[in-house]
Amino acid sequence: MIVIDDVSFDIPIVSARLQADMLDKYAERTSDGVLHRELIGVYDNYEIQFASSVHNGTAYTELWLKLTEPVPWHNVKLPNVTGDRVIEGYFAGTNHEILRQKNGTTYWKSLSTSFVSRKRRP
Repeated sequence: MIVIDDVSFDIPIVSARLQADMLDKYAERTSDGVLHRELIGVYDNYEIQFASSVHNGTAYTELWLKLTEPVPWHNVKLPNVTGDRVIEGYFAGTNHEILRQKNGTTYWKSLSTSFVSRKRRP
């Protein structure tokens, strides 16, 4: 389950990959071969994959609409090594594919998205 903007979506997370990106204000190697850098901070970014729509089509549809909602930022409750925390950011590259169509209903699978943190890790 994932919580986005204080709304819980009853679609299991199949996989969540956390990547800690260290972003620099600058990183420059001088002529003597020494690297100089100013670190801005560490940003926790995620690759998330969800279960198919077979078991709960309504919740799946609501999650798809939330992940693709045209708003600049979301607050998302996500796990990290110190426990769950709410992170502000946006979803990018959200996609899924048709599993099958039966009796006028389309079933989806492989719903995945990237979550990009807006602010550095505290």
